[in-house]
Amino acid sequence: MLVLENIISDRGSRYAVSGGPCRSADDAAAFLKELKRRKKFAKATHNTWACLTEGGPLKNDDGESGAGMVILRMLEREDLRDTIVVVTRWYGGKHLGGDRFRHVQEAVRQFIEAQGG
Repeated sequence: MLVLENIISDRGSRYAVSGGPCRSADDAAAFLKELKRRKKFAKATHNTWACLTEGGPLKNDDGESGAGMVILRMLEREDLRDTIVVVTRWYGGKHLGGDRFRHVQEAVRQFIEAQGG
């Protein structure tokens, strides 16, 4: 499990990105369970994620409407398969509008770079 914390801060909202091996919906659930063992991540406002598996794409917005699809599209462009990417946001009290999608994209980019992609 690779976790990059406090990578983006904007108007009080903070972001982290994490990821690891994932070949199925069960793997995704296990990864999220393990991530949320860290109290900080369990208390996050959103843990949005996506994964490209042999069985098809998986994603979950976790209340951050549209963010799972943003992650999924980036994984498709990079052809990054069998890896879950989770973008975590702690809401800071101010709406970010479209900037939230740019932050999700930047978080995924940082994860891919950290993986050597």
